[in-house]
Amino acid sequence: MDRVFMLRSDAPAKPPPGQPCNGCGVCCAAEPCPAGVLVSRRRTGRCRALLWAGERYRCGLVTDPARHLPRALRWLAPALRRLALRWISAGSGCDSLAVVKPASNG
Repeated sequence: MDRVFMLRSDAPAKPPPGQPCNGCGVCCAAEPCPAGVLVSRRRTGRCRALLWAGERYRCGLVTDPARHLPRALRWLAPALRRLALRWISAGSGCDSLAVVKPASNG
């Protein structure tokens, strides 16, 4: 069964698995990582922490973790950032096996 999710048309193309992350957003649009499950309050679908940052998607749990925490828990932002980096496997390359097809215009 195909799943459809929308990303910006100017987002970078998804790299092959194992290649460096380029901020395409496919993995986080398909499903949240464990930290994303906490902030999105769901196990499937687009992560609420997926943010567009100029020319690419970024993980908001890495770039601005306090934004995704209730005010009383913002002191946990540094720990959330470290967990997010681990759970998204930052620095280890693309691990998304999603097959991307461009939207048909018709």
